[in-house]
Amino acid sequence: MKITDKKKLAADIFYAAIRAVDPYSSVELYSDRIRSAYHSDNFNRLFVIGFGKAVCPMVKAIEDNVADLISKGVAITKYGHGIEQQSSRAAVNKEKNISYSEATGLLRYCSTALKILEAGHPVPDENGLRGSEEIIRLLKSADEKTLVVCLVSGGGSALLVSPHEGITLAEKQLVTKLLLNAGADINELNTVRKHISNVKGGRLAEIAYPARIISLILSDVIGDRLDVIASGPTSPDMTTYSHALRVLEKYDLIGCTPKNILNVLKRGLDGLLPETPKAGNTIFENVENIIIGSSRIALDAAKQKAEEMGFQTEILSSELTGEAKDIGKWLAEKAKEIKGSRIREVKWPRCLISGGETTVKVKGDGLGGRNMELALAFAMEIKGIDGITFLSAGTDGTDGPTDAAGAIVDGGTVKKAKKLGLDPEEYLNNNDSYNFFKKIDGLFITGPTGTNVMDIQIVVIE
Repeated sequence: MKITDKKKLAADIFYAAIRAVDPYSSVELYSDRIRSAYHSDNFNRLFVIGFGKAVCPMVKAIEDNVADLISKGVAITKYGHGIEQQSSRAAVNKEKNISYSEATGLLRYCSTALKILEAGHPVPDENGLRGSEEIIRLLKSADEKTLVVCLVSGGGSALLVSPHEGITLAEKQLVTKLLLNAGADINELNTVRKHISNVKGGRLAEIAYPARIISLILSDVIGDRLDVIASGPTSPDMTTYSHALRVLEKYDLIGCTPKNILNVLKRGLDGLLPETPKAGNTIFENVENIIIGSSRIALDAAKQKAEEMGFQTEILSSELTGEAKDIGKWLAEKAKEIKGSRIREVKWPRCLISGGETTVKVKGDGLGGRNMELALAFAMEIKGIDGITFLSAGTDGTDGPTDAAGAIVDGGTVKKAKKLGLDPEEYLNNNDSYNFFKKIDGLFITGPTGTNVMDIQIVVIE
């Protein structure tokens, strides 16, 4: 695919955002604090654990800077986000001609002595279960002379998986799929996850107690809520069994939720099972949770890059939520309003930037993700309008269960599809945005970026 100049500009702005939340650099900044804590409190062991899509470069930063202190370590990442991915990612970018020189060097993949496992996301699998069991075993051996460095990033909820006693992995997989397909947001999904898990909602800190924990956290949730990021394994939980049941009721899922899961939630509601640890619990006295990267940092970097390119730039929101196709229509209306402006004081060209995490209520049987669905809805609203280019992509380099980060569209996208006999509305209704964009060569493919701070949307307006 030969990408157009405006599409390349949008891609360049996206990559600038990614560089600003590079997990390696973000973790490296805290290496001196870790070394100081280890020596000042006379610890005799340093354990490193991690989970999430960005964990490999995070682990690499720890290893490069405090390797002499590390006793043992285990980390879990998503399939395709582990070792030996950089060369394949670079090859894709070169073929796509998407800011190849700027894209390379974003990742520093692991060549590590620590154990790195790959597992399923967003639906947990057996590999995630095995990796989590190894982390649990390691933390159970910790004591008051142990310092634990916990590396947390988006995707950790699915990758760190240890179902509550009486619940099978298959049952947890089913309820995860039900909630995702129903359009539950990350807060709601993780509220349920925390109450059917042995490790989420502060319970990992409970297992490690009385060890000291320093958690370095790359946020992928709106508002950077510690109890939501990766389901808050080392932070106090603000939700209850009652909240979890209400989520299932909201999406009318009580009737199809496995009985074992309902049994655990109802026993918890009746006080027969302990709640997730709350604020004030002694297990958190030796826990330090630090946000080291977030969506806002990425968006600010994107804005700076766009302004350097000569764009009059505005960040619309860092907290976009809602149905993906509705957000796509809303952003398109914003773009059309500016495009049609005749106010002399308006400077050109313009760039609108936003970020957040939308949802998709799955009704069809197609293949796609929230960014591609959002981009398709945007394209349908600007059909035939020249001078508007739009990119929506996941900062982790993946959108749904696909190899694409998202999609790039402009006013000619729908026209091109029609010439090929494709009906955009039919693809949108079938949640089949990936195959739509694949057929018209509109996919935005970066490969795993090594970071994860939700999604970014970029609108370029001439």
